[in-house]
Amino acid sequence: MSPSSPDLYAVAGVDFTSRPTRRKPITVALGHVSRHVVKLDRLDSHDTFESFARWLRTPGPWVAALDMPFGLPRELVATLGWPTDWLPLMNHYAALTRDEIRTHFSAFCDARPVGGKFAHRACDKPAGSSPSMKWVNPPVAYMLHAGVPLLIEAGVHLPPLYPGDESRVALEGYPGLLARELIGKRSYKSDEAAKHTPERLIARKDLLDALEQGRSRLGLRLRATHAQRDDLAADGSGDRLDAVLCMMQAAWAAQQPGHGIPEGVDALEGWITSAPFIRIP
Repeated sequence: MSPSSPDLYAVAGVDFTSRPTRRKPITVALGHVSRHVVKLDRLDSHDTFESFARWLRTPGPWVAALDMPFGLPRELVATLGWPTDWLPLMNHYAALTRDEIRTHFSAFCDARPVGGKFAHRACDKPAGSSPSMKWVNPPVAYMLHAGVPLLIEAGVHLPPLYPGDESRVALEGYPGLLARELIGKRSYKSDEAAKHTPERLIARKDLLDALEQGRSRLGLRLRATHAQRDDLAADGSGDRLDAVLCMMQAAWAAQQPGHGIPEGVDALEGWITSAPFIRIP
């Protein structure tokens, strides 16, 4: 994945899952960005955490954006009395079972009023993302539990959370942020085959058109072959397209000072790549 010149950046986008299988693997879009063009090189699938962990050790330089949370809401952490420094917190979190996580988070929600059950990170509202403590629909809390230990063990750099190998940079991505900018709230994917409708196929094609035409505020255009484009459009689950959306976010970050992380970000919670920064008093 190493770029051949200072103006060519190797980038990746990862559609992560907390339970990888052959049917629903971790999907990695690999490419490179030069100026305003992001070339999709290939899409890889990893049906085990071990396979994905080996990829994380691919020599740099590269920048990747992963569709999974990297941190928990400070309000939640403080209420539960957990460590308020990121690495000790992640070590504590990784030592819990999924059942224990669900019990802790469910009790937290039960004690709060209707309409405010979940705690949120500062990046959730500007990104339009689910709270990272959510354990169902989607189970992002389990994705954090499964994924962040792999990143730490691989020694990748996680700005502003963890100082690893600065030639291998991993950032939190969120494909929904970019997709909504390009096609609004139209649904373009489903994990249920029965919901792979013509309308969602058209939405995926429209999303690909918008990416290729560079119609987002990222200022980048996707370049893909006809075969790649057909493959992305045909995937009704949207996993492969989500990996490409994250790759576009990684490409934007690769060209920004400090990888686009705004000053003042809470180093316990982290930040979603390319989300607009709203300073909370």
